[in-house]
Amino acid sequence: MKKMLFAAVFGGLLAAPAMANLQLAQKYSCTACHAVEKKVVGPAYRDVAKKYAADKGAEARLIAKVKAGGSGVWGSIPMPPNPQVSDADLKTLVKWVLSQK
Repeated sequence: MKKMLFAAVFGGLLAAPAMANLQLAQKYSCTACHAVEKKVVGPAYRDVAKKYAADKGAEARLIAKVKAGGSGVWGSIPMPPNPQVSDADLKTLVKWVLSQK
């Protein structure tokens, strides 16, 4: 019984940051064009993470790209700029996207 309670409490704590970051993506309407596992308008977050897995400078470049917008890497449909997203939230979102497996 204690093991089950322990697992439920700590399992919930471990899952909370991932859910919180998905909620952050929803807050800024990122999920209108992106999903974790499948392409919508833009690439799936898992595909982004896979593409940039070995790129040490990816985090900074993706933060800049999300802020300013961009096109051409994933197709012809441009991603609009997102100046309304704070730098702290951008960093959190990009770290989360890059952590998807």
